Amino acid sequence: MTQIIDQFADISGQYDAAFVDLWGCMHNGIQAMPDAVAAMQKYRAAGGVVVLVTNSPRPWDSVARQINGFGVPDDAWDAIATSGDSARAAMFRGIVGEKIWFMGESPRDDDFFKPLKIIENPVDIQRVSLEEAEGIVCCGPFDAMADIDVNRPEFLYAKQKGLKLLCANPDIVVDRGEVREWCAGALAQLYTEMGGESLYFGKPHPPIYDLARRRLAALNKVPSDARIIGIGDGIGTDVLGAMQEDIDALFISGGLAAAETKTEDQPDPSALSAFLDKQQTNATYTIGHLR
Repeated sequence: MTQIIDQFADISGQYDAAFVDLWGCMHNGIQAMPDAVAAMQKYRAAGGVVVLVTNSPRPWDSVARQINGFGVPDDAWDAIATSGDSARAAMFRGIVGEKIWFMGESPRDDDFFKPLKIIENPVDIQRVSLEEAEGIVCCGPFDAMADIDVNRPEFLYAKQKGLKLLCANPDIVVDRGEVREWCAGALAQLYTEMGGESLYFGKPHPPIYDLARRRLAALNKVPSDARIIGIGDGIGTDVLGAMQEDIDALFISGGLAAAETKTEDQPDPSALSAFLDKQQTNATYTIGHLR
């Protein structure tokens, strides 16, 4: 059974590092959440290390610029591990071929194709039409508000060609302010349901946690799993990913699951318990909003 806590400081002394989700925890897609920022600043001041672990398809530097614009200051975090960086490394190693059909929004997602210096002898990635493609790279839908079924004709053709889909963001939905939008994970899920093969690199899958640990190592920090906590509002991404990595999880119930958990300031205990049981997932701790 999860333990409902009042503030992160109640438990933060047990952990040397925190893998912290961004959207729904540190910001709402429009602006920073001041209490969350203050909590991470306080944690770092006490010696904790904050790695922002996000399913954003963007590179680290692009995410850093974005969150700075939202009002998340540099002193609230130490490093960033993005699904985009993990997926980009795989793409430049040729996991879906050289000629790819790209799904996403230009120019917003164009940074995904910036060269990666850490890859030796990267393949020559070329963006082509679906008819010419050897694989698919998906950073998100062409229209985040459109029904994802509009992609069925292209996906049927791609499946028949045997194309693999590289999913740069496993999230199904996000809330931009009060508006819910589809993410790349919804498209990858649809493609898989149609019989296609989707490859994932963000939470809850192992590659992004490997990247997060490498970010810690680059800071000369190598805590044991027992001294790392995962924090996020995605029950099927942040919490499940932490469970699979054998690290503790702090579930932010006031994000994506606010309605299901009846969260205003804090979750309703009965609603929270019913939600976690339905998801067949448990979190070590739960709090309404990160603070």
